[in-house]
Amino acid sequence: MRKNVPLSITINLILTVCAVISFFPIYMAIINSFKTQVEIFTSVLAFPTSFSFENYIGVFEELNLLGSAFNTLIVTVIGLAGIVFCGSLAGYKLARTSGKLSGLFFMLFIASMLVPFHSIMITLSQMAKGLGLQGSLYGLGLIYIGLGVNMAVFLYHGFVKSIPKELEEAAKIDGCNDFQIFIRIIFPLLKPITATILVLNVLWLWNDFLLPLIMLTDVNNYTLMLSINSLFGQYVADWPKILAALVLTALPVIVFYGFFQKYILDGIADGAIK
Repeated sequence: MRKNVPLSITINLILTVCAVISFFPIYMAIINSFKTQVEIFTSVLAFPTSFSFENYIGVFEELNLLGSAFNTLIVTVIGLAGIVFCGSLAGYKLARTSGKLSGLFFMLFIASMLVPFHSIMITLSQMAKGLGLQGSLYGLGLIYIGLGVNMAVFLYHGFVKSIPKELEEAAKIDGCNDFQIFIRIIFPLLKPITATILVLNVLWLWNDFLLPLIMLTDVNNYTLMLSINSLFGQYVADWPKILAALVLTALPVIVFYGFFQKYILDGIADGAIK
């Protein structure tokens, strides 16, 4: 037992250092959001001379922050609903259907995860324009569904395999059809992996910048990241207000993550390994 003590101390020390490094950018963003522009350029690491909420008030005055948050919420809800619904149905059906065709479709979903977004963004933009989706929050949400459903299918497919088939056979005897079996029996059992998929995709959809920049043209439809980007001028950036806006933007995601973080590791492990 004594031989393991130095190893345990070393591991704890390494984890502590990693935690400090991970928290450092958050610390920098919070303390600098209360400073003036002069204070930031004078000393980035120092505490502000006085904790003033002028930057946070200025963000609400200069940016349509609540409107941008509502736009981001619309896109996020559409994307999450489509990813969970389509991903769970496809993952369940592929997991319960044997044959080469089912295996081929599953491999296509997996292969699409390996395609970098930057290699398809121009083509995707042209297709969205041709379909009348460009400039629309709902069109942006639909594109997010297409980009995010592959990971959901992969995780749901692995998780469904851990559910006994006897439950479905018993439901069929009671007169349930396939869709009723999925809604009443299977989907409630997918709660851990569904929570994992929700958290991972909220972190992506809420904070994404590049796809909304390509898709949205109307200022009234801007998401939070696009609105914050307007604080960057051609020659100067208002860093105190930018950091204040980023702190406000991150709060809903942190709260959401706090409620569901316990499912992440268990859900990923169950979905990818079982």
